[in-house]
Amino acid sequence: MNPRTRLAMVSLACLAGLACSPQDPADSGSTSDQASPVSSEDDRTDVHSYARPAEVAVRHLDLDLDVDFESHRLRGTATLDLTRHGNVSEVVLDARDLTIESVQANGSDLQWSLGESKPYLGAPLTVQLPDGADRISIRYATDPAAAALQWLAPEQTAGGEHPFLLSQSQAILARTWVPCQDTPAVRFTYSATLRVPPGLLALMSAENPAEPSTDGVYSFEMPQPIPSYLLAIAAGDLEFRSLGERAGVYAEPPLADAAAYEFEDTSEMIDAVEALYGPYRWGRYDLLVLPPSFPFGGMENPRLTFLTPTVIAGDKSLVALIAHELAHSWSGNLVTNATWDDFWLNEGFTVYLEQRIMEALRGKEYADMLALLGRQDLKSTIDDLPAEDTHLHLSLAGRDPDEGMTDIAYEKGRFFLRMIEEQVGRERFDTFLQNWFESHAFQSVTTAQFVDYLEENLIAGDKELAEKLQVEAWVYGPGLPQNAPRVESRAFTEVAAQMASWLSGRARIADLEANDWTTHEWLHFLRGLPEDLDAEQMRELDQQFNLTSTGNSEILHAWLHHVIARNYEPGYQALEDFLTGMGRRKFLKPLYERMAKDEQMKQRAAAIYAQARPGYHAVSTATIDEILGWTGES
Repeated sequence: MNPRTRLAMVSLACLAGLACSPQDPADSGSTSDQASPVSSEDDRTDVHSYARPAEVAVRHLDLDLDVDFESHRLRGTATLDLTRHGNVSEVVLDARDLTIESVQANGSDLQWSLGESKPYLGAPLTVQLPDGADRISIRYATDPAAAALQWLAPEQTAGGEHPFLLSQSQAILARTWVPCQDTPAVRFTYSATLRVPPGLLALMSAENPAEPSTDGVYSFEMPQPIPSYLLAIAAGDLEFRSLGERAGVYAEPPLADAAAYEFEDTSEMIDAVEALYGPYRWGRYDLLVLPPSFPFGGMENPRLTFLTPTVIAGDKSLVALIAHELAHSWSGNLVTNATWDDFWLNEGFTVYLEQRIMEALRGKEYADMLALLGRQDLKSTIDDLPAEDTHLHLSLAGRDPDEGMTDIAYEKGRFFLRMIEEQVGRERFDTFLQNWFESHAFQSVTTAQFVDYLEENLIAGDKELAEKLQVEAWVYGPGLPQNAPRVESRAFTEVAAQMASWLSGRARIADLEANDWTTHEWLHFLRGLPEDLDAEQMRELDQQFNLTSTGNSEILHAWLHHVIARNYEPGYQALEDFLTGMGRRKFLKPLYERMAKDEQMKQRAAAIYAQARPGYHAVSTATIDEILGWTGES
C-alpha cells in the first residue's frame, strides 16, 4: 500500500467495513485497529451526512405515503429496520425540511430531536433507542418546496390533463422526502405503499406495475440493497410499452410510441454489456420518459431509469445516453462510491462501459467520435476549474456534493480506465473489471479500495507496469497526465477538412457533404467553428442546414452558443423556446453562463429565466440562480 493510499484508507476505513453483501446489506463486520472516523467530533463516515452507520445502520425501509397533489406534500410513515453495532442508545438520520410528527417503536413513542438545519445538509434527526427498539416508525410530511420533488401542473405535461410528480434524490436530496441515512455508504432494501389519485400510474425505483390501479393504491418492493440517492418516485398519466422480455418504457401517452421506437434497441444493449461484464442483477430494466423539466439527461434509478424527453430525436442518434444509464447497473448501482469524494468510481467507470456498449453496437468509429467529444468537454472543464478540483479523488468537505459532478469524474475517469486498457490489453482488463464488479457487488467502496484492488490484482508487483500507469498522478493529481490516451477519428478529420475549405473560401456552403453526418459529426463541426463568424456566414449555415429549427437537442444546443456569441437575432426566439421548454441542467448552465458574459445579453437571460424558472427543478434553479445572481426580478 503506497502512503497516499494508506492515508485515505485510515480516514475512511469504516466505510470499507460498511460494504455490504446482498445477503446482509447492513452488516458492517469489524474494523481494523488503524480505523478512525472522518470527523473527530463523532462517528460519521461521510461529511455530507449526519448519520453514524458504524453505530447503527438502516438495513430496510418501508414507506407508506399519501401523494397529495393539492398541497404538494407526501404524508405518511417511514419505518426503518436497524442493525446496531455495540452498545448504542440512539440513531442519527438525515432530514431536510421535513415535518416530523412522531417516532414510535413497538407501539410506544420514542424521544427524538431535530438539530440545527444547515444549507444543503438539512438537520440531524436523533432518535433515542431503548432496548429492543430495532424497528422505528417515523410519521412525517414533506415540505411543498422539497428540493428532490417536483410537482407539475397539467399544463406542464405532454398530455395537459393530469398533474405529474417526479423526484431526483442524487446527490443528497433523498433526505428532503424520506428521513434516512442519506449517504452512499449505507445500502438497504425497501418496500413501499403509495396512494395517488385514481387514474394516475405510480412508479418507483423498484418492481413496478404496467397498468394503473383502479383505486390509486400501489405496492412496491426493491429486494436488492441500494443507497438512498437511488430512491425514486414518479406519478402521472403514463403508458407502458414493452421493449423485450426484460425491458420496457413508460411515457406520457403522446410520447409513448415515439419513445418505444427510439429505445427499441435497449434489450440488445443489455445483452452486449452482460457479455462483457457479467449478468444483469436487477430483474427488469425499464425506462421512464419524464416531462421536460427533469434536470438531467438520465438518472440511473435501479429497475427504472429516469430520462429527459430531449433524447427522443426520432433517429436514435442520442441513445448513447441509454447505454450510459444501463451501464450504471454495474458501475454505480451494483458497486457504489462510498462518499461523494469518490464520485468518479460511479461515473468514470460508467462512461467507459457506455463507450464499450456503443462500440459493440455501432462500431469503433462511432465510439471514437464519442470519446473525442468527451475529450473536448474534459479540456474545457480542466481549463475552467481550480487544479484541486481536477483530481479524480475530490475533497468536497464544506461544499455541496453537486460541485463534484463535473466532466472530471466522467471523462477523466473514463480516460484513466481506457489508459489502463491500452497498457494491459483489452482482454486482461475486461477480466479485471468483471472480477471487480463481481467481488464488490452490492457494496459501497472508496477510491483507496479501488487503488489497492488495482495494485493487488492487475499491477501485482510489476514495477514497469506501475510506472506506465501513473496511478498516483491520475487519481490524486491535477489535469490530464502525460500518458492520457490519444483518440483519432477519420470522420472528424473529414469534417474539419470540409469546414476549413468553407471558411477559407475554397468551397461554398452548399458543397459541404453534411447530409449524412451523425449528431457527433455535427457537434464536432459546430464546436470547431471560429468565434469570429460574421452575420453572413451565420445566415448561410442556418439557411443551408436549418440549424435554428433542428429537432435534435444536442445540435441545437451547440448552435445556440454561436447565436449568443454572434448576436444572431434570427436565433433569439429558438434560444428562448429552448430555455423555457426544458430544464436539463447540462444545456441550461452553459447557455446562461454564456449569456451572462455580456450585460445586454444577461438582461435577456434574466427575462427568459423569469418565465422559465417556475418550470425548472430545484436542481437546475440552484445552479442558474447563482449564475445570474437571481433576486426574483428580471
